[in-house]
Amino acid sequence: MYLNDVHIAYYVVATIIGMFVGQIVDWVNKRLPEYKRVFSKEIISEYKMNFKPNYILMFLTAIIYVSLIYVLGVKDTFYANLDLIKFMVLTPMLLSAFVIDYRLQIIPNRLNLTIFEVGIIFAFISGLSNVAITINMILGMLAGGGIFLLITVLGGIFYGKEAMGFGDVKLMGALGLFFGLSNIIIITLVSFLIGAVLSIALLATKIKKSNEYIPFGPFIVIATFISMYIPFEQIKNVLMTIFTLGMYKG
Repeated sequence: MYLNDVHIAYYVVATIIGMFVGQIVDWVNKRLPEYKRVFSKEIISEYKMNFKPNYILMFLTAIIYVSLIYVLGVKDTFYANLDLIKFMVLTPMLLSAFVIDYRLQIIPNRLNLTIFEVGIIFAFISGLSNVAITINMILGMLAGGGIFLLITVLGGIFYGKEAMGFGDVKLMGALGLFFGLSNIIIITLVSFLIGAVLSIALLATKIKKSNEYIPFGPFIVIATFISMYIPFEQIKNVLMTIFTLGMYKG
């Protein structure tokens, strides 16, 4: 039995792996903010003592994995499946960034560094088939981190405080290694658009007060997931239509 030209067995395996990974994400979310090792000799005994299924993360991760397979498909070669593999590896780290930043208003350095390290590996692998891809990924890293660093510096100059946390700067730089120059710019624009809309909604519904800090990391994560599923040209056309008030005719 096939679904969108992919055998149903792939979806079953993705569901099982996704639920397992989702529970690991919950463990990571508890350990990283406390500066504890995620994996240690005592992990089994500690995990048994503190085990509590997080069904939300388990099912969410499974849904993301299954939907990535549905959208991207399963190809015949490793390089043809590189985007699928890359996004499935990135997904749990994005979910951790979302949850930890939402709860504690921080993105741990260890998490950002792990995303960066994995991004370097994928950029190198991509370069084995086409070095231009690796160059594009490095440019994406510089652009992603550079744009947010500039915003942070300007915020400090003009407003006397950080307009953007350095955790966000590091996250965007690391994500640039996964998405390249064009897509990281798209993710930047989409994240600001989502941030503006949701921030207004949170303030209007009084969930957040005007003097409360609203973490930006979750907006980056949402924008990143959107970029995984929707092709660059489609997002670009939507953004151009929004920012030109409908005058853009793509």
